[in-house]
Amino acid sequence: MFRLSGKCVRHTKIILNAVINDESREKSRTEKVLGAVTALAAEFDLPSPLWLEKNIRDFKRRARTRFTADNFLEALPFDYMEIEVLEE
Repeated sequence: MFRLSGKCVRHTKIILNAVINDESREKSRTEKVLGAVTALAAEFDLPSPLWLEKNIRDFKRRARTRFTADNFLEALPFDYMEIEVLEE
């Protein structure tokens, strides 16, 4: 089972938090990650974030990354959104 955690943080406090599960065996890891990030954005009522080189590099190294205002086209009600793979 694939599980991805997401949280939105404002002034060091978590204001939104969710975990997305994906049990499909047909999808690649990349498809699961992108699908989970899209599902998190929908649950938090946000547009999907843009993946910048920094995010890709961090995610490959640590299976986690932060999306800041640079990753969104709209203004945000928080400082950053962080995602992390919990289980693969």
